Amino acid sequence: MDSPRTPRELSSPEAKIGLRVEDLWDVQEPMLSPSEKLNSCFESIPVSSFPSAPPSLEIEIPSDASLAAAVDILSKNKILSAPVRNVDAPEDASWIDRYIGILEFAGISVWLLHQTDVATCHGNDFGADSSTNGSFFEYLTSSHFYRSTKVQDISGSFRWAPFLALQKEDSFLTMLLLLSKYRMKSLPVVDLGEGKIENIITQSAVVHMLAECVDLHWFKNWGTKKLFELGLPIMKPDKLVKAFEEEPVLSAFQLLRKRRIGGLPIVDESGHKVVGNISIRDVQYLLTAPEIYKNLRSITAKNFLAAVRNYLQERQEASPLLHSVITCRRTDMLEDIILKLDSEKIHRIYVVDEEENLEGVITLRDIISKLVHEPHGYFGDFFDGVVPLPANSRV
Repeated sequence: MDSPRTPRELSSPEAKIGLRVEDLWDVQEPMLSPSEKLNSCFESIPVSSFPSAPPSLEIEIPSDASLAAAVDILSKNKILSAPVRNVDAPEDASWIDRYIGILEFAGISVWLLHQTDVATCHGNDFGADSSTNGSFFEYLTSSHFYRSTKVQDISGSFRWAPFLALQKEDSFLTMLLLLSKYRMKSLPVVDLGEGKIENIITQSAVVHMLAECVDLHWFKNWGTKKLFELGLPIMKPDKLVKAFEEEPVLSAFQLLRKRRIGGLPIVDESGHKVVGNISIRDVQYLLTAPEIYKNLRSITAKNFLAAVRNYLQERQEASPLLHSVITCRRTDMLEDIILKLDSEKIHRIYVVDEEENLEGVITLRDIISKLVHEPHGYFGDFFDGVVPLPANSRV
């Protein structure tokens, strides 16, 4: 590990938040546990202090846009999600009426995969066999159905309805709990006065914030522990959802949808060696780069990963998919895991033993769960009007 950085090097917006936590940490009651101290520190910092998202995350999608147009907006701006603005809302609408949700490539993929299920059940010309090969997607993405279906028509595939957002005065603790225990991928921060989104906090941004804090005392108290000392990984190997490299890639995507998870390891025929990773966001390549599969009758997970790598290399685009799967050991320190997640721009890392056998997975949600905890009755009526999920939700 490199030597601690000097105060001048701790000048990033994220590091300044860490220094603020440091100041609060030093005045906490000594009888509090480390987790209770951090809860108190993060509860004292409003999310309005979180660094602003890059301009690309300020993109909005009108609710009357077609799915094809929405995919084009997301891919051109190189983003994975965007708020959906209700075009029928009046100019003076509140934020809860102005937005109907966050649309993700993953949300569109849920709709897409649902169509394969429907096609298979009806046994039409592009069902059954073609539901696992390129012909169905070539048909679908060029169809009038795909180009005329509106974003608002698939609102049931949004993770939350109508919209879950933070207000500027909400705390870091609220934000961290929503990203971990409540499984949010990103959180808009709204200005009640303007009725508009001020910022969007993503999982990647939180990982980067933690990575910028690794040299601080409050972080060392926690980050220098080894994974097994913190009870990580949480999930046992036999409970880990995985897909085999020779399986059709659509089977892997369908498994992600069925199990409501964001990613899974691709393993060799033994089922023990991890050879790759597929996340639900990777389905974007079925929508934006049909040339990677259209000449294959049934593309496997292994061939899909290889085809995407070639596609990215040809276009000189950066992506975690260009690198070998990232792994760690149970004896690694947590701060090293956070630095890996940040430097590689990934959301999960696989734990392997000395023989490279898969032992588990660690995600940002797991990490946050070891950092803070939800006090009894903490959220109160926070979710009123937001949950439960709509009846037609498939996420």
